Amino acid sequence: MIASALTKTVARLIFAPTLVIAVAILVKGYADTGDGFAAGVVAALAVLLQYVAFGHEEIERVLPVRRAPLLGVAGLGLALAVAFVPVALGKPPMTHWPAPGASVIHVGTLEILTAVVFDIGVFLLVFGSVVGAIRFLSVMGRSAP
Repeated sequence: MIASALTKTVARLIFAPTLVIAVAILVKGYADTGDGFAAGVVAALAVLLQYVAFGHEEIERVLPVRRAPLLGVAGLGLALAVAFVPVALGKPPMTHWPAPGASVIHVGTLEILTAVVFDIGVFLLVFGSVVGAIRFLSVMGRSAP
């Protein structure tokens, strides 16, 4: 099935703003802390819309979706590192730095905490896994009779 010109135009126009919204959700989630899971889903939905509008061949040519599973593995590794490095240092799992009341590094208004790094890991895991699944389903759908 070929998508209409209107569908392709809308898909192109909302791709970048959707990714910007995903980044905003990642750094400032629903109640001021980040939300890596929701950001990963929103970004993956942007890629899914591109698949629906343009098809498998075009997206394979334009976007680096073949590397999506690597992003998932990297995200899993990052999230696990944030969760379990404190154990190696004799602290409970998921101990975040800096400690409450300590000085925090700021980039603009964003506070750099290990919780933010954990959310980035979750984002990469969700985005990589979902885009990998979308790619797999699109390839399998092409080979079906």
